[in-house]
Amino acid sequence: MSTAAKTTLATTALGTISIILFVHFQQTADKAAMHQGVIRDMEQQRIKRERQADFEMQRQLEEEYRKVQTVSDGGK
Repeated sequence: MSTAAKTTLATTALGTISIILFVHFQQTADKAAMHQGVIRDMEQQRIKRERQADFEMQRQLEEEYRKVQTVSDGGK
């Protein structure tokens, strides 16, 4: 094999290995980013459920207070 052929083979092999490693690490990073998105969505859903529960509790308290107290509109 000539020196030019060896150089071409080595360069091609090195380039191929570099591309494979880059793609592998990029896929790993993308997978981690997608997982963070799932975690963020789950947290947003949890917060939404908590807010909804607080809203329902406030609504029930308001109903109880309206039963106990007379509410006027200020004479309007």
